[in-house]
Amino acid sequence: MKEFDENTKQKLCQRLACILPPEQILVDEKMSAHTTFRVGGEADIFVEIKTSKELENVFAALRAEGLSNLGKDYYLLGNGSNVLVSDSGIRGVVLHLSKEYAKIDLDKPNGTVLVCEAGATLAEIAHKAYENGLTGFEFAAGIPGSLGGAIVMNAGAYGGEMCQVVKSVRLMTTDGEIVEKSAGEMQFSYRHSILKEEPLVVLEAAITLARGSQQEIKARMEELALRRREKQPLEYPNAGSAFKRPEGYFAAKLIEEAGLRGFSEGGAQVSEKHCGFIVNKGNATAADIYTLIMEVQKRVKISSQVTIEPEVILLGFGEKG
Repeated sequence: MKEFDENTKQKLCQRLACILPPEQILVDEKMSAHTTFRVGGEADIFVEIKTSKELENVFAALRAEGLSNLGKDYYLLGNGSNVLVSDSGIRGVVLHLSKEYAKIDLDKPNGTVLVCEAGATLAEIAHKAYENGLTGFEFAAGIPGSLGGAIVMNAGAYGGEMCQVVKSVRLMTTDGEIVEKSAGEMQFSYRHSILKEEPLVVLEAAITLARGSQQEIKARMEELALRRREKQPLEYPNAGSAFKRPEGYFAAKLIEEAGLRGFSEGGAQVSEKHCGFIVNKGNATAADIYTLIMEVQKRVKISSQVTIEPEVILLGFGEKG
């Protein structure tokens, strides 16, 4: 990672000011405002991206300052629903695909494909599908994330996953080149895609659905929403499932069997409602949440001899003083 000192910071801000409106360049921006955990320190530079052309220009500015490593020199953030940012923040740059980069169009020729930009939330896509009588996306209606992040991690719920509905994905390389990959080329697997290894940014995706009854689609979405309200701690800030499902097991069951329901570290707690969730009870720090994740992992290993891996992405830990 290139040393991100004050001089680099100032020079990059000057470059960005030549290609973006000033309100899209935020310095020392609190990440607690951009994550669903509602914790996290400051990012040195936080850049709002509204178009693919802006993203291309920002990549060029980053390269001009020797910042070329996605995931080390700079980070990409969607809805902030699956990340934990350290209390000391992020040294470097955060690129955020704004809510304005969220167009959803119906592919008119066959009428069953939605072409969605990366900033669109899964809830918005599900509603658009419902409006057009398209079924197959109901599973994602309550997942609190954006399309880009959902594709990166092959998000899923209630038996559905993004890999089941994604037809193709348009991406941008960090050199500004646009490429398109089929669903097969995305190498989807459980909570994984090729984007975990390759430095590519999702621009948009074609979502293939099927004709269905609006009444049945609405009923299914309402059923799943009710199940979420009943079983998940939606009343507290959280990042969804804290741990991946280990093969042959359920993380929440292992956590409960380890006696950790309601277990706390500072303001962070293993949800009493659903052991697979870690919640911010109102005054948690990122350190509280991180320590709790590590402690749960350790105690489950002792209890069941099973290793559970965090599903939450950790940003900024050990990188800023």
